[in-house]
Amino acid sequence: MRKPLDRAALDAAIADVHRAGLPGLFAEVRDGDRVWRGAAGVADVATGRPVTADMRHRVGSITKTFTAAAVLQQAESGRIGLDTPIGHYLPKLVPGERGDAITVRMLINHTSGLPEYLPYAYPSLKGFPVLADTRPESLDDHRYTRFDPVELIGMGVRAPAAGTPGGPLGVYSNTNYLLLVELLEQTTGIPAEQCITRNVIERAGLTDTGFPTGPKIDGPHSRLYEAWLGMIDPPRDYSVYDMSFVGPSASLISTVADLNHFYGALLAGRIVSPSSLEQMQRTGPVVSQEGRTIEYGLGLYPMEGPGEGVFWGHGGTVWGGGTLAMTRADGGRQLAVAVNLQRWNTLDSSGTPQPHPIDDALATFHRVAMYG
Repeated sequence: MRKPLDRAALDAAIADVHRAGLPGLFAEVRDGDRVWRGAAGVADVATGRPVTADMRHRVGSITKTFTAAAVLQQAESGRIGLDTPIGHYLPKLVPGERGDAITVRMLINHTSGLPEYLPYAYPSLKGFPVLADTRPESLDDHRYTRFDPVELIGMGVRAPAAGTPGGPLGVYSNTNYLLLVELLEQTTGIPAEQCITRNVIERAGLTDTGFPTGPKIDGPHSRLYEAWLGMIDPPRDYSVYDMSFVGPSASLISTVADLNHFYGALLAGRIVSPSSLEQMQRTGPVVSQEGRTIEYGLGLYPMEGPGEGVFWGHGGTVWGGGTLAMTRADGGRQLAVAVNLQRWNTLDSSGTPQPHPIDDALATFHRVAMYG
């Protein structure tokens, strides 16, 4: 049985996450025409400035849903073939047999076998995806670095493969989505940011979502605190950062209200066609950057819990910030939540991340928000 939106329970659950150790978080939950917005904690640990539910936030890989939607729109118009090899479009970036074997669809659903480029762009992350084998120094070294996306793609393409194109188990990789960005630019003849803004952001009617024009976040926002598994103590603010290291694959700035509007519009068929949406919701197993195996579609993944209905959406992280946006398949219930601390778990002597009270408190908030 579906439970109605319980404002008191949501107020208590979001406050519990702050009490568990998260500096600040804010969220919006929608249930039909009823809306709850809440915030707990601080946006600045030095001044005590509080977080508010209308703050702008770096949403990380939630951007991938926007990018995937833009690619699918081009496929609907016949300009891009989802099962056409990427080497047909970008032979210089993915040459030879690899370019012939990897299709556009494999890039969108992370089954291309192309590895993550970040450990090569950020030398102290060379142990990635095993975070215990990494160090955070490169985060400071590259705070204002302006990366060339073609060079980043080259790092991923030249690195040892993470799998076989179209294989049974995908591996999540930003290399895939930087290639999709290049594909959009070649197909449309305009920058990918402009294409996504015009065809996705504006079509969804979003007024507080856009790509950064510099290292700062415009408008009211929180500082973003990175702990890097206890290696940065106290956690350091990375809210000012050049996001060219991920570009239009993960650099969007938005609000929790806009994210709910976007996923509501997407699942209602107002961004891509019903057939494209159905393809976005065809999933297969993909190893996430946290090492978990998730079901992943074309820029979307599902979440199921103790209540009725499957939720669809995406999560995202940046240095210091995290976001999750999930909408029930029928559009009737939505959650978007933003947090201003990342990688809060410390490591034990074997290098294994240890449970933290934030984990359980945040999971409880998600459960209350999505299922009542």
